[in-house]
Amino acid sequence: MGAAEWLLLITLSILWGGSFFFNAVALRDLPPLTVVIARVAIAAAVLWLLIALSGQRLAVRPGLWLAFFAMGALNNVIPFTLIVWGQTRIGSGLASILNATTPLFTVILAHWLTRDEPMTPARVIGVVCGLLGVAVMIGTRAFEQFGLEVIAQLAVVGAAISYAFAGIFGRRFKQTPPLITAAGQLSASALMMLPVVMFVDRPWDLTTPGPQTWGAVFGLAVFSSALAYVIYFRILARAGATNLLLVTFLIPVSALLLGISVLGEVLEARQVTGMILIALGLAAIDGRPIAACLAAIGRR
Repeated sequence: MGAAEWLLLITLSILWGGSFFFNAVALRDLPPLTVVIARVAIAAAVLWLLIALSGQRLAVRPGLWLAFFAMGALNNVIPFTLIVWGQTRIGSGLASILNATTPLFTVILAHWLTRDEPMTPARVIGVVCGLLGVAVMIGTRAFEQFGLEVIAQLAVVGAAISYAFAGIFGRRFKQTPPLITAAGQLSASALMMLPVVMFVDRPWDLTTPGPQTWGAVFGLAVFSSALAYVIYFRILARAGATNLLLVTFLIPVSALLLGISVLGEVLEARQVTGMILIALGLAAIDGRPIAACLAAIGRR
């Protein structure tokens, strides 16, 4: 990758890492489901505006919108809801680290659900190492006292699993323009969330959020969703899916920096240990960081 692609990759990691920070701020005044629907609805509107300005058209094919609804559930409704609810009990930094396990579950599911991504010894090592990291982060308290904090951590892991399913399901959209795929799934997500939010959160009974909350919701929708999708697909086109996977290593960095410096969050020693194990697992799956280290040692 060139300097331009690296800049885009770092920008994307900041936008996605920032979503955990924005969640934490928005949750001060809004319930989880309201945060999720605001994010997907506003982001969908922004993307449809971009599509209209670019002159693209949605070619309605049989089953396309049904696929949008399925993708919206796997890639937005389920993971966003689990992460936002999880962040009512755990910090944004911890949530971002647990969410970084998505490639681990993608490797497992791809082995069973696809024919072109078999499990390799390096991937097995990576998955085992990463899952061990998750176990260390959650800690023995899961067996001693199965409280809401443990459930919240498992919810974020569940979100990572949902993202993994979405990554495999999303292969069927290769013939659909990327921005239309993003706008379609976000629109479907908003439609699915609407009746649930009306019944559960009763938004007409909520107090009016403050400026910080509105800013966080705007950041989630416009920056961490709409703009992030635009950058995501640009990197995918210019650098490929393999290079795009590197963003997984960078997202927790920005989330942790924001959580610690702005929100005053603190990571426990076991969480740092778990983060290191997850990073090693991702490095084993990706292969390039380890290959680069071996090459550097060989040059000495």
